[in-house]
Amino acid sequence: MSDPFDGTERSLGQLVASATAEMSALVHDEIALAKAEIRQDVKRGGIGAILGIGALVVLLFSLPMLSFALAYAINTWTGGHNGNGGWNLLWCFLLSFAANVLFAGLLGAVAVAKFKKVKPPKKSIASAKETAAIMQNVKPHPRPEPAGADLVALDKGESVARSSA
Repeated sequence: MSDPFDGTERSLGQLVASATAEMSALVHDEIALAKAEIRQDVKRGGIGAILGIGALVVLLFSLPMLSFALAYAINTWTGGHNGNGGWNLLWCFLLSFAANVLFAGLLGAVAVAKFKKVKPPKKSIASAKETAAIMQNVKPHPRPEPAGADLVALDKGESVARSSA
Protein backbone atom coordinates (compact mmCIF):
# COMPACT_ATOMS: atom_id res chain seq x y z
CA MET A 1 0.00 0.00 0.00
CA SER A 2 1.31 3.43 -0.82
CA ASP A 3 2.12 5.98 1.85
CA PRO A 4 -0.86 8.38 2.16
CA PHE A 5 1.44 11.27 3.07
CA ASP A 6 3.88 11.07 0.15
CA GLY A 7 2.45 14.11 -1.59
CA THR A 8 0.47 12.26 -4.25
CA GLU A 9 -3.25 12.07 -4.01
CA ARG A 10 -5.14 8.96 -4.95
CA SER A 11 -8.42 9.08 -6.77
CA LEU A 12 -11.70 8.12 -5.13
CA GLY A 13 -11.80 4.93 -7.15
CA GLN A 14 -8.34 3.93 -5.94
CA LEU A 15 -9.33 4.64 -2.34
CA VAL A 16 -12.52 2.58 -2.66
CA ALA A 17 -10.62 -0.27 -4.34
CA SER A 18 -7.97 -0.21 -1.62
CA ALA A 19 -10.58 -0.15 1.17
CA THR A 20 -12.51 -2.99 -0.47
CA ALA A 21 -9.37 -5.11 -0.82
CA GLU A 22 -8.39 -4.48 2.80
CA MET A 23 -11.92 -5.25 4.06
CA SER A 24 -11.97 -8.45 2.02
CA ALA A 25 -8.61 -9.51 3.44
CA LEU A 26 -9.80 -8.69 6.96
CA VAL A 27 -12.99 -10.73 6.53
CA HIS A 28 -11.01 -13.68 5.13
CA ASP A 29 -8.59 -13.51 8.06
CA GLU A 30 -11.44 -13.36 10.57
CA ILE A 31 -13.09 -16.40 8.96
CA ALA A 32 -9.81 -18.31 9.03
CA LEU A 33 -9.35 -17.44 12.72
CA ALA A 34 -12.89 -18.55 13.55
CA LYS A 35 -12.35 -21.85 11.70
CA ALA A 36 -9.12 -22.49 13.57
CA GLU A 37 -10.73 -21.76 16.94
CA ILE A 38 -13.75 -23.95 16.18
CA ARG A 39 -11.51 -26.79 14.95
CA GLN A 40 -9.49 -26.62 18.17
CA ASP A 41 -12.63 -26.56 20.35
CA VAL A 42 -14.17 -29.49 18.48
CA LYS A 43 -10.96 -31.49 18.93
CA ARG A 44 -10.91 -30.77 22.66
CA GLY A 45 -14.61 -31.58 22.96
CA GLY A 46 -14.15 -34.86 21.08
CA ILE A 47 -11.31 -35.94 23.33
CA GLY A 48 -13.37 -34.98 26.39
CA ALA A 49 -16.36 -36.95 25.11
CA ILE A 50 -14.25 -40.05 24.47
CA LEU A 51 -12.73 -39.87 27.96
CA GLY A 52 -16.18 -39.31 29.51
CA ILE A 53 -17.60 -42.33 27.69
CA GLY A 54 -14.63 -44.38 28.90
CA ALA A 55 -15.31 -43.29 32.48
CA LEU A 56 -18.98 -44.26 32.14
CA VAL A 57 -18.06 -47.69 30.78
CA VAL A 58 -15.72 -48.34 33.72
CA LEU A 59 -18.42 -47.16 36.12
CA LEU A 60 -21.01 -49.40 34.44
CA PHE A 61 -18.75 -52.43 34.78
CA SER A 62 -18.13 -51.65 38.46
CA LEU A 63 -21.84 -51.66 39.38
CA PRO A 64 -22.03 -55.47 39.89
CA MET A 65 -19.19 -55.20 42.41
CA LEU A 66 -21.13 -52.49 44.22
CA SER A 67 -24.20 -54.73 44.31
CA PHE A 68 -22.17 -57.63 45.75
CA ALA A 69 -20.61 -55.35 48.33
CA LEU A 70 -24.02 -54.02 49.33
CA ALA A 71 -25.48 -57.52 49.62
CA TYR A 72 -22.61 -58.74 51.80
CA ALA A 73 -22.82 -55.56 53.88
CA ILE A 74 -26.51 -56.24 54.55
CA ASN A 75 -25.68 -59.82 55.51
CA THR A 76 -22.94 -58.61 57.85
CA TRP A 77 -25.18 -55.91 59.33
CA THR A 78 -27.88 -58.47 60.14
CA GLY A 79 -25.43 -60.69 62.06
CA GLY A 80 -24.04 -63.04 59.41
CA HIS A 81 -20.43 -62.05 60.11
CA ASN A 82 -20.15 -63.71 63.53
CA GLY A 83 -21.77 -67.04 62.73
CA ASN A 84 -25.14 -66.11 64.21
CA GLY A 85 -26.80 -66.66 60.84
CA GLY A 86 -27.98 -63.25 59.71
CA TRP A 87 -30.26 -62.93 56.71
CA ASN A 88 -30.04 -65.40 53.90
CA LEU A 89 -27.74 -64.11 51.12
CA LEU A 90 -30.63 -64.45 48.64
CA TRP A 91 -32.62 -61.81 50.51
CA CYS A 92 -29.55 -59.61 50.84
CA PHE A 93 -28.98 -59.69 47.07
CA LEU A 94 -32.66 -59.00 46.37
CA LEU A 95 -32.58 -56.05 48.77
CA SER A 96 -29.43 -54.77 47.03
CA PHE A 97 -31.18 -55.08 43.66
CA ALA A 98 -34.25 -53.24 45.00
CA ALA A 99 -32.04 -50.41 46.29
CA ASN A 100 -30.40 -50.10 42.86
CA VAL A 101 -33.79 -50.05 41.10
CA LEU A 102 -35.10 -47.43 43.52
CA PHE A 103 -32.01 -45.26 42.94
CA ALA A 104 -32.34 -45.64 39.14
CA GLY A 105 -36.03 -44.69 39.36
CA LEU A 106 -35.19 -41.58 41.36
CA LEU A 107 -32.54 -40.54 38.79
CA GLY A 108 -35.00 -41.22 35.96
CA ALA A 109 -37.69 -39.07 37.60
CA VAL A 110 -35.25 -36.19 38.02
CA ALA A 111 -34.16 -36.57 34.37
CA VAL A 112 -37.77 -36.49 33.13
CA ALA A 113 -38.46 -33.38 35.21
CA LYS A 114 -35.40 -31.66 33.73
CA PHE A 115 -36.37 -32.65 30.17
CA LYS A 116 -39.87 -31.23 30.65
CA LYS A 117 -38.33 -27.85 31.48
CA VAL A 118 -36.59 -27.70 28.10
CA LYS A 119 -38.43 -25.22 25.88
CA PRO A 120 -37.85 -24.21 22.28
CA PRO A 121 -35.95 -20.94 21.76
CA LYS A 122 -39.03 -18.73 21.36
CA LYS A 123 -37.15 -15.46 20.85
CA SER A 124 -34.93 -16.92 18.13
CA ILE A 125 -37.90 -18.47 16.33
CA ALA A 126 -39.84 -15.20 16.51
CA SER A 127 -36.84 -13.26 15.22
CA ALA A 128 -36.35 -15.69 12.33
CA LYS A 129 -40.04 -15.48 11.39
CA GLU A 130 -39.91 -11.68 11.54
CA THR A 131 -36.83 -11.61 9.33
CA ALA A 132 -38.47 -14.01 6.85
CA ALA A 133 -41.59 -11.83 6.73
CA ILE A 134 -39.52 -8.73 6.08
CA MET A 135 -37.48 -10.47 3.40
CA GLN A 136 -40.65 -11.56 1.58
CA ASN A 137 -41.73 -7.94 1.18
CA VAL A 138 -38.36 -6.62 0.03
CA LYS A 139 -38.28 -5.37 -3.52
CA PRO A 140 -35.10 -4.74 -5.46
CA HIS A 141 -34.00 -1.18 -6.04
CA PRO A 142 -34.99 0.09 -9.47
CA ARG A 143 -32.03 0.39 -11.80
CA PRO A 144 -31.58 3.60 -13.78
CA GLU A 145 -32.09 3.47 -17.52
CA PRO A 146 -28.86 3.00 -19.45
CA ALA A 147 -27.32 6.07 -21.04
CA GLY A 148 -28.03 4.78 -24.53
CA ALA A 149 -31.83 4.86 -24.46
CA ASP A 150 -31.92 3.98 -28.13
CA LEU A 151 -30.89 0.37 -27.32
CA VAL A 152 -33.47 -2.18 -28.36
CA ALA A 153 -34.95 -4.07 -25.43
CA LEU A 154 -35.12 -7.80 -25.83
CA ASP A 155 -38.45 -9.55 -25.52
CA LYS A 156 -38.75 -12.14 -22.79
CA GLY A 157 -38.69 -14.92 -25.36
CA GLU A 158 -35.47 -13.81 -27.00
CA SER A 159 -32.10 -14.96 -25.79
CA VAL A 160 -28.65 -13.59 -26.23
CA ALA A 161 -25.97 -15.81 -27.69
CA ARG A 162 -22.62 -15.66 -25.93
CA SER A 163 -19.45 -15.51 -27.88
CA SER A 164 -16.86 -18.08 -26.99
CA ALA A 165 -13.99 -15.70 -27.63
